[in-house]
Amino acid sequence: MSSAQQITRKAKSNLAFALSCLPKQRKSDMVIFYAFCRVIDDLADDLDTPYNERALGLTQWREGIENGFDHPDELQRDVMQIIERYAIPKQPFLDLIDGCKSDLDPQHFNTWQDLERYTYQVASCVGLISIRIFGCTHADSEKYATALGHALQLTNILRDIEEDLRKGDRIYLPKDDFARFQYSEQELKEHIHNQHFVDMMNAHAERAEAFYQEAIGYLRDEDAKALRAAEAMRKIYHTLLIKMRSDKFHVFSQRYSLSKAKKTSILISSLLGK
Repeated sequence: MSSAQQITRKAKSNLAFALSCLPKQRKSDMVIFYAFCRVIDDLADDLDTPYNERALGLTQWREGIENGFDHPDELQRDVMQIIERYAIPKQPFLDLIDGCKSDLDPQHFNTWQDLERYTYQVASCVGLISIRIFGCTHADSEKYATALGHALQLTNILRDIEEDLRKGDRIYLPKDDFARFQYSEQELKEHIHNQHFVDMMNAHAERAEAFYQEAIGYLRDEDAKALRAAEAMRKIYHTLLIKMRSDKFHVFSQRYSLSKAKKTSILISSLLGK
């Protein structure tokens, strides 16, 4: 088993689940890309690894992709091969690394525009790379990928509030929204679940919902088959968002997820193009 396959199997994520939609070669290349994403994300998030070591690892990946690796390991060779195979621009890779690198230090966002830049880097760029591997050809698929990336990342942010607090008090919700809904960052750290909190979370859920609908609007028949894996992801995370909203976002006491049976049902419907 390759290093990329080991990383992907260990992660057991919704993305790894959705890759079942893909033809063999594209699935193999998405496994490589997903492994790259996991490595980059872990370098940003693994608090058990010294800060300088993580920062150096991200810098080496960025310089290697931009200028070539002097002594590439297996995963680095594989990543460079898929960049060449699908003629993928390097900028989304560099933006993705920059977004993850910003997580090395606890960061706070003043406005939605600040957060939007981050969600573009760490999620929309993943989509922009993925559609090349999927084999998309319609220009609107880039708009689909960008909108879906924002939607998925916002859903993740809402789901992972408690987990992010444990990772060095990371707070991704913008400061101006705390002020608008009369709810404080200190209350968030104290896990206070009140109507102000629910209203703030619903506002972000509405923003995510708008991005999900925007993505659907850019889905073209020409690329519908190529985007089956992406559509499975969209349906899984959209269902997860609806589940959180209906339960009034009890994210401090549980981590929301879908059952394997539910995800399998969504995957089958995506394979059938429904």
